[in-house]
Amino acid sequence: MSSFRNYLAQTIRAAALVATLAPTLAAAAETVEVVPGVQVTKRTYSAPTNEQPFFGFAVKSPEDKAADEKFVDAIVAATGSRETAFEETSKRAWLAIQGGRVREAAIRFNQAFLISPEQSTVYHGFAVIAQARFNDFDAADELFRVALKQPNPVKALKADYGRLLLIAKRPRDAQAVLDQAVKESPDFSDAWTNLAWARFQNGDAVAACTAAEEAAKRRPSNNSVSDLTAVRSLAQCK
Repeated sequence: MSSFRNYLAQTIRAAALVATLAPTLAAAAETVEVVPGVQVTKRTYSAPTNEQPFFGFAVKSPEDKAADEKFVDAIVAATGSRETAFEETSKRAWLAIQGGRVREAAIRFNQAFLISPEQSTVYHGFAVIAQARFNDFDAADELFRVALKQPNPVKALKADYGRLLLIAKRPRDAQAVLDQAVKESPDFSDAWTNLAWARFQNGDAVAACTAAEEAAKRRPSNNSVSDLTAVRSLAQCK
């Protein structure tokens, strides 16, 4: 009992310290407008700038800016339009993610950011990079929330966001997002698999099995087959 009281006292002291520091931490958080109307928290990591979201917010020289413009002009000319250039670049980024080439994916998403910085896919991709490469769940959460508001989101967006929330041990938040994901994209198996996990972690094994059954009907992706098998086993689905 005394050890529990010691633990409780330490917890209270820690909470008081956080409360004391909170205004300082909030004041220290710098936001940057990355595109008109979109503010994100400035975060930098130990990696080359072109492998960090938004190029690590590095201040670019006139020569750097000229090189960026030259790149965009060249890829737009090669593909025929800015829209096609963005689609091709972001497609290569997602293929790199699927292949486990996270550094390459970050470079590609930065290129996509140069081409069309307002697109949802940019923030979605950077969210994945923040979590997968830098283990920064706060950044990933923020960027996913920005991605939800930007134009042309891909159907995997809410499924991926829900998965992040599951990994971050926030199953109730995850279930709310994933309920929307399966409503908006009922044919997307991965969303159903992630929803099955959320329901199971929230104590509803029967509903988890229902979601798992829906996932199984819809050709699970190679990345989610093992997840689907695991949740069906844990929930003791028939």
